[in-house]
Amino acid sequence: MQNHPVYSDNDPQTEYSTLNLGPTHPATHGVFQNVLQMDGERIVNGVSTIGYIHRAFEKIAEHRPFYQITPLTDRLNYCSSPINNMGWHMTVEKLLNIQMPKRVDYMRVIIMELARIADHIICNGVLGVDTGAFTGFLYMMEYREEIYEIYEEICGSRLTTNIGRIGGFERNFNNIAFNKIRKFLVKFPPVLKEFEALFNRNRIFVDRTKGVAAVTQEDAISYSWSGPILRATGVDYDVRAMEPYSSYEDFDFEVPVGENGDVYNRFLVRNEEMWQSLRIIEQALNKIEKEPTDIFHANVPAFYLPPKEEVYNNMEALIYHFKIVMGEVDTPNAEVYHAVEGANGELGFYLVNDGGRSPYRLHFRRPSFINYQMYAPMSRGMLLSDAIINMSSLNVIAGELDA
Repeated sequence: MQNHPVYSDNDPQTEYSTLNLGPTHPATHGVFQNVLQMDGERIVNGVSTIGYIHRAFEKIAEHRPFYQITPLTDRLNYCSSPINNMGWHMTVEKLLNIQMPKRVDYMRVIIMELARIADHIICNGVLGVDTGAFTGFLYMMEYREEIYEIYEEICGSRLTTNIGRIGGFERNFNNIAFNKIRKFLVKFPPVLKEFEALFNRNRIFVDRTKGVAAVTQEDAISYSWSGPILRATGVDYDVRAMEPYSSYEDFDFEVPVGENGDVYNRFLVRNEEMWQSLRIIEQALNKIEKEPTDIFHANVPAFYLPPKEEVYNNMEALIYHFKIVMGEVDTPNAEVYHAVEGANGELGFYLVNDGGRSPYRLHFRRPSFINYQMYAPMSRGMLLSDAIINMSSLNVIAGELDA
């Protein structure tokens, strides 16, 4: 980590003040708190506290059938909730040993990469706001809205999407959705270039971010960091490349890495990841064209809801619909872990199943929760203004802290 002045908490010559940064403070970007000891504008020490949301998702999930857990995952990182949905579905599919059609994999890749772009738009846009530049944030929000319109066309929802199903999707992508995706691939790249032109060599932005909160590879790994902030230190770890899922091995893309892990490098890595996501989506669209157009779900009738027309008119379909939703389907006794590359890092699901209608135990590996553990130690010796933009660059989402 960056070298800062060393302070002694027991220095009798200095009188420190206590500052509550959060839980209700706009700069924390969520409901969590840092109790800081301050020497003027400089942080002497700090303690991070969480638990203000009180949601207990893991325990709630252990009392719900597999299908009804998906809406809980939406509310982890709600800036890129489709990635959470897909990660959970893949975990259950791993438990059930379901083989996915290629077309479904490619459809999922498109949705997950759109979600990654939407998340990075928010993170880098807000980092600009916290350094005094509001224009880039407002400009980019228009294109996050276009991504939400694609979600809405596919599943009817925007923020908490509940998108997809165990085994694939509830329905096929229609032509309107595909056209919106193709338009986004045309319209967004020029905007991303302008966004980079606004910040990458902006003297004020560079002075505020370069060299701030620099983290070594060793420290990042020792704190189990993952995602863009780990890659910003120079570690090229990406779950999509190291442990491919959803046919990511079929795609040609690069894993962007930084140099010294400071706020500026985190910003650059996220920008480059948006370019790589665009590249992946374009490849996925081309691959889908070579697959059968009517496939959008694996052949797992025990987990695919019958069409509504049948449910309304056929008693057997109605019973089957009820059995699937309420979890009245046998599942194996097994223990599985599955991880996906979330927008903030490795998003994992550790599932212990005893054959019942609900998980026996379920643990979410939330990247924000793990990445945040380093915030207080690394803020020691920083100016408060630098600690604010450090928090912005970590992209800590409160929904992932208090699960």
